[in-house]
Amino acid sequence: MVAKKAVVLLSGGLDSTTSAAIARSRGYELYALSFDYAQRHKKELDCARAVADALGVARHEVLDLPLGRLGGSALTDAAIDVPDAPDPAAGGAAIGEQIPATYVPARNTVFLSLALAYAEVVDADAIYLGINAMDYSGYPDCRPEYLEAFQRVADLATKQGVEGHGPRLEAPLVEMTKADIVRAGLEHGAPLESTWSCYRGGDAACGTCESCVLRLRGFEAAGVEDPVRYETP
Repeated sequence: MVAKKAVVLLSGGLDSTTSAAIARSRGYELYALSFDYAQRHKKELDCARAVADALGVARHEVLDLPLGRLGGSALTDAAIDVPDAPDPAAGGAAIGEQIPATYVPARNTVFLSLALAYAEVVDADAIYLGINAMDYSGYPDCRPEYLEAFQRVADLATKQGVEGHGPRLEAPLVEMTKADIVRAGLEHGAPLESTWSCYRGGDAACGTCESCVLRLRGFEAAGVEDPVRYETP
């Protein structure tokens, strides 16, 4: 019997790792795809490789993308600082109320386009991604409406889609809280100790950027100790 296959977008972070572990638990053979887009937190690529090894993926591709040359994001432009998470108690907006400086223009659209190509090459039935619209930073390309629109693209713009069996876009975390994601990761055997969420580079996670704060809140709400080391407890 031929195993069903899934392309998994694997950044090396908590969400994408949990999504990949869920795909594995559903019986998919995994084909992981990661991207070097000149992100300042390039450490996540080492984590993606470690996660891919731990999950036993069939193939892992790391593609180079020139998004960093375009700039426009704190993740790719050294002239733009990665901000600390806003503090509503000090008059700032809550996380997710505004699109932050760490948004990379059209990043998920570019990633998913390449995932479609990879899915056609390996004849994958599904594409798993870790987007989340509950405890997230307000990125427009992490919403269910975006996922629905891109599924239409997948059905229209691929050979698989025209033949009636285009890859399904699966976002098992889209309506989960970060605490739910932590619990799901543990339930499905995700190697959470190998993940990286911090937007800043360094040997330890900063603990103060939006991504770190959301992650820490999730582990705390789940009643689980985060295995990652932080500069700021």
